[in-house]
Amino acid sequence: MRPSQLTALVDGLLHEETQVTERGLDLTASEVLEIATPGRVDFGGDELDRANVSAHEKVWRDDEDDYQWWHLDGGQYLVEYNERLTADRPLRVQTRDAVRVRGAFHPTVELAALDRMPLSVAPGGIRLKENARISTLLPPEEGTE
Repeated sequence: MRPSQLTALVDGLLHEETQVTERGLDLTASEVLEIATPGRVDFGGDELDRANVSAHEKVWRDDEDDYQWWHLDGGQYLVEYNERLTADRPLRVQTRDAVRVRGAFHPTVELAALDRMPLSVAPGGIRLKENARISTLLPPEEGTE
């Protein structure tokens, strides 16, 4: 499968021409969340609870900008995506190189639904603009389609 074919497996693209790359399809951040109180995970699954979260504050960098910025200090966050997967099988998502080399990353995972993704930020922090391309959806490896 070519990266451009991934668009058929995703809803909510903001700008297909920018999001389709040689490596895959870039996914964008719609919200950054902070964990206010912990979630719960038990052995049997009867006591699963999501963490209580709150939206991280955004700020204007320039009054003429159309979008705001998240100023993230070092630590752990949860990110929500603009896009939704419509594939009938799990696909691999990894941190976009531009984010990783600036000190933030998330786990590489295979998933069939884009739920909240944990984001780790190095002590120096990072600035993310609303709708920043933070992850890359990779095409299935040859022979697994």
